[in-house]
Amino acid sequence: MSGWRRYDAQLVPAFYERFEERWGKGAAPFLDPVVGDEPQPRAQWINVDTGAAVAAIPIWGDDQSQRSFGVFYLPPQGDIWVLRPGHTAYLESSDATDDVSLRNDAFKKAVSFAKSFIYGDDA
Repeated sequence: MSGWRRYDAQLVPAFYERFEERWGKGAAPFLDPVVGDEPQPRAQWINVDTGAAVAAIPIWGDDQSQRSFGVFYLPPQGDIWVLRPGHTAYLESSDATDDVSLRNDAFKKAVSFAKSFIYGDDA
């Protein structure tokens, strides 16, 4: 039986801490738990046996309207891996009418990739 469980609470702080340790302070505003961004879809899993974690979350740079979903893996012993779910870009505009379906499609693709990483290709 797999030790992986969905984790629906606040984003695990280690994602932010490890990202900044590796790529520098301020490099991951999308992982910062104090950034007051509107709620965005995200999914997390924690392996209760090993302490590893996986998250599919929206990411952005200086232009916050240009977003995509990233999948991150926290091995049990430090570090962070950025996994490549393929093209998951979408535009976050003030008129969210059409954006919601594009965002949701990108999110589903990232979640599917994360589940495949966790459970294998049969997920």
